[in-house]
Amino acid sequence: MDYAKLNSDLKEMRRRNRGLGLAVGGLVAALLTCLVIILNLIGTERTIVVPPSIDKTFWVTKDRVSREYLEQMGSFVAWLILDVTPASIDWKKDILLNYVAPDRYGAMKSRQEIEAERLKRINASTFFLPQQLVANEDKQTVVVRGRLRTQVNGQDTAAETKAYLAEFQYAGGRMHLKAFKEISQ
Repeated sequence: MDYAKLNSDLKEMRRRNRGLGLAVGGLVAALLTCLVIILNLIGTERTIVVPPSIDKTFWVTKDRVSREYLEQMGSFVAWLILDVTPASIDWKKDILLNYVAPDRYGAMKSRQEIEAERLKRINASTFFLPQQLVANEDKQTVVVRGRLRTQVNGQDTAAETKAYLAEFQYAGGRMHLKAFKEISQ
C-alpha cells in the first residue's frame, strides 16, 4: 500500500468536504435570512383605497371622511350604477361590489344582477350626467342630482332629472357603500 498516495487522497477528500461544508453552511445562512425576511413581511400588506381620481384635497379620521371625499365617492358610485350599457354592466357591477359594506353585499349583488339581466333583456343603456353633489358629513351621505338618459335599442326613451342618495360608512380604513337609492327632489 502506498501511504503517500493514501495521505494525499485523504487530504484531497478532507479539502473537498470542507468546501462542501462551507457551501452547505452558506446555503443554510441564506435560507435562514430569507425565512426571517418572509416572516417580517407577513401581515405588512397595506391596501390603500382612494377615490378613482383625486380632484380635491380631503381628510379622513377614524370613522368619518370629509365632504370632498364623499362627493368624489358619490359621483364615482353614481357612474358605476347609473351610467351602464349591456356590455359594461357586469364589469361595473363587479367594481361596485368591492365598495359595498359587508352586511349589504348580498342585497346589493342581487339588485345589480337583476338590473343587469333587465338591461340585457331589453337592450337598454342609461347615461347619467351629475349636475349637483350635496354631501352631508354628519350623516356620511351624498345626494347626487343630474340627468338620467335612457335608451332602448339605441332610441331615446327618457331623459329626466333625478336625485339619488348614496349612504357611506367609513370603517377599517375603507369606504363602504351602505345604500344607493332614488329620492324625490
